[in-house]
This record gives sequence, C-alpha cells and structure tokens, in this order.
Amino acid sequence: MGASAWWTYRPEDLLMFSPRVYARLFELHNQALWPAQLLALALGAAALAVLLRPGPRGTRLVVVLLAVAWAFVAWAFLWQRYAPIHWGIAYVAPLFGLQALLLAGLAVRRGGLHLARHGRVRRGLGIGLFAYALVLHPLVALATGRGLAGAEVLGLTPDPLAIATLGVLAMAQPARRAWTLLALPALWCLQSGLTLYLLGEQGAWLPPLALAAALAARCWSAPDTLR
Repeated sequence: MGASAWWTYRPEDLLMFSPRVYARLFELHNQALWPAQLLALALGAAALAVLLRPGPRGTRLVVVLLAVAWAFVAWAFLWQRYAPIHWGIAYVAPLFGLQALLLAGLAVRRGGLHLARHGRVRRGLGIGLFAYALVLHPLVALATGRGLAGAEVLGLTPDPLAIATLGVLAMAQPARRAWTLLALPALWCLQSGLTLYLLGEQGAWLPPLALAAALAARCWSAPDTLR
C-alpha cells in the first residue's frame, strides 16, 4: 500500500473488534457468571437503600462493595475477556485494581468518606445515577438489540460500575477525596462512550451523560470543596 493509505482510514477502523464481538463479550460473561447477577442486583439494592438513608456503617459498606466490584471487574471482565480483543485494556485493568485499593483504604480509614444528607440537587443526582446503573442500565441491552443475555449488570461489568461509583462520589464528603476517586470512573465513561460511538451503538451518549451529571452535582456544592 502507498504511503498515503492512512488517509483512507476512519476512526472506527482503529477498533480491533466488531459490534457483534463486543456484544458477545457480555453474553459469554453473563453465561459464565450466572446466577451471580442475582446476588449483584441484591447487593446493589442494599447499597441503594443506604444512599437513601446514609449513615457511617452503611456508607462504609457501600465503599467496601464498590472496592470489591472494581477488583472483580478488573480481573473477571477486563483482564480475562476484554483484554484479549483490545490490547489497551491490559493497561486499564491495573488501574481498576488501583481504584479498588483506594476505595478499600477509605473503607478502613476512620472518617474516610461520608454521604451528604442535605442538598437536594446533589443527593438527587447521586442517587439517580446509582439507581440508573442498578435498574435501568441492564435494560439498555434490550433497547440496543442485544437482549438480556448481553445485559451489563452493576458489579459485574465496567460501565454500570463506573456510573454507580460516580453517583456515590457525587454526594460524598470530603470533596478532595471524592474528586480523587472520581478520576478513573470519569475517564472510563469517556472511553466507553467513544468506543460505543465508533461501534455505532445507540447508547453511546449514556456514559458521558452520566459523567456530566456527576460533575454537575459536585460543582453544585462548590462551598463543600473547601472542606
């Protein structure tokens, strides 16, 4: 091929897999883990109940569950399933492990994270993001034609996990720790949105929209960022 052949490439040509292969990732993942989805949904519902009425012990439980989920997704989905078809994911999986360690460290640290009890906008956006990740995001598979066999379940796959984490961090205090922990979920949502866009998926706008909502919630409580 000539030296100018790169002009003929489109962004989607840089992907190393087709939409069907990408959808198959989730189908195989769900088949291998069944019935872990039921446990994940039950734990997610318990975490949502804590967000509705936060307390120190409940908040610690939510942070622990998120830490376990980030570690599990790093190994079971990113490393074992996604990395073989996308070389860049081999560098992302350790970052998911780092996020798990940071969350675990805050869970055992005295006064690690607190969830805001006040602020309608901030709490509403945070709880809304978590509820979306738990209840509605798995149903996106139906809307995009994958079927429930390819559903993305919170705690087992990266997109709903990143969105749910953004929801928790949107209403977390102190703000400096929340901002630090928000970085990786934010980057994943941007990356995922771009990947879905290049694949021609209808839900490509959902992860970036979740990120925008989380950032809006954090910036809404500007005075808290000083504490």
